[in-house]
Amino acid sequence: MADSLDRVRAEVVVCRRCPRLVRYRERVASEKKREFRGEAYWGRGVPGFGDPQARLAVVGLAPAAHGSNRTGRVFTGDRSAAFLVRAFHAAGFANQPSSLRRADGLRYTDLYLTAAVRCVPPDNRPTPAERAECAPYLERELRLLSNLRAVLALGGFAWDSVREAAARVYEVPRPVVPFAHGACAPLGPGRPMLWASYHPSPQNTNTGKLTPVMLVDLLKRVRGSFVGSGTPARYP
Repeated sequence: MADSLDRVRAEVVVCRRCPRLVRYRERVASEKKREFRGEAYWGRGVPGFGDPQARLAVVGLAPAAHGSNRTGRVFTGDRSAAFLVRAFHAAGFANQPSSLRRADGLRYTDLYLTAAVRCVPPDNRPTPAERAECAPYLERELRLLSNLRAVLALGGFAWDSVREAAARVYEVPRPVVPFAHGACAPLGPGRPMLWASYHPSPQNTNTGKLTPVMLVDLLKRVRGSFVGSGTPARYP
């Protein structure tokens, strides 16, 4: 059977490869947060979401306990999601500036959003073994997104995951560029450029380490790198 993004999504949703993460995601979904006590939590693996013809893939760390683990859509329903999707909208990648629930009408144009790890980890810290278990999902997505011109990693954990995945997918040496906001690593002619951003966590956004202007400017730089790529622009 030919691989597809739909097949990857279906496998992620039922994945139980990491016992610690399965126990934690299901416990969070059962106990719930007080303000969401009346909601049915997703409590499963969270698949990627976005435009299958995207030229930009954005990769986060993992689902948030009461964000994606609750709503079932990557970067949806928490403060990190609110910050990130406002930036996507301002840069022309999203049709609306909010990401609240799966059926809220959000659509991405030229952007596919995913994560290095697909289940919520305790303390937002997946183990190396858990990242390795999830790595094939990211690699398959990178292969299936055949129009990619750039991959943007949100945070150092995602940056390391993307560098390793890209080296395997594109059969190139692992980029040695260190993580920094705005860092980029070329993979060679005809291959996507790797970019890095600080993660849009409240720890970064509340302290000003990452501001809306910084993220929107970076997204526009990434978009500008597509000029001359041979793929017509599809932005508003």
